[in-house]
Amino acid sequence: MKLYDLSQPLNEQVSFWPFYPPFEVKYIKRKAEHGVNAQYIMTSNHMGTHLDAPRHFVTAGMTIDEIPVAWLCGPGALVDLSGEMDELGLYTPTMIEDRVEVKKGDLLLLHTGWHKYAQFGAEPDEEKYIHRHPGAHPDMVPWLLEKEIHIWGVDCISTDHPMNLPIGRFLGKGAHGHCDRVRRQCEDKFGGPEAVARLFPDSAYQLTHNALFPKNCMHIENLGGDIDAPALQNRRLILGCFPWKFKGGEAAFARVVAFDGDWRP
Repeated sequence: MKLYDLSQPLNEQVSFWPFYPPFEVKYIKRKAEHGVNAQYIMTSNHMGTHLDAPRHFVTAGMTIDEIPVAWLCGPGALVDLSGEMDELGLYTPTMIEDRVEVKKGDLLLLHTGWHKYAQFGAEPDEEKYIHRHPGAHPDMVPWLLEKEIHIWGVDCISTDHPMNLPIGRFLGKGAHGHCDRVRRQCEDKFGGPEAVARLFPDSAYQLTHNALFPKNCMHIENLGGDIDAPALQNRRLILGCFPWKFKGGEAAFARVVAFDGDWRP
């Protein structure tokens, strides 16, 4: 069996979600002085490869430690959508099902190609990674629920499209104008202001979070690592997402792994 690490590296250089505290790390002991190296970190949960639990958006929602282990590792599919995804693109259930069989209860990981723009990717571009990533078409919500999927993930900073996030609505409004640039680009892409309003209504704000978390359908964000390995594309595999057992946690950093082949001790 061959194992593939689908996680992004994490340290103080990694991009963090706008307005969230960054990752901070320092040594509190050093080998020469104390005989041991020890570090202290302070961070928010929403950077690097991480799993959002329902508690992130639901007051009494399931927390990281309450997620059944059986949901975190098992049969699933890794889907290569990178050939169809461009800036501010939308991925759909049809795109997924045209490439690989997805069964009820699967883990589902989507390779959009956007991981290459992350801090340690092949073509790092922070604004492109955060402001202009692909996102879920509204049809993804009922499809994921019909498929009874509890864990799915993308190699983007969010599963939601930027127009369903602060990025396309108010990030930098009146100052840097980030959201205005994203909106103009979406209007050019999708056919004008009316088309954008229909595709991204106010009721769809943070759609994959608000509509799916109450149903215990949760997601991994910022996948990366070997997610573009040719051997993994459009295949059914054993997939695993391994967060630390964070009691009360609304999210947690995670190591995500694809297992390819039969286990031979």
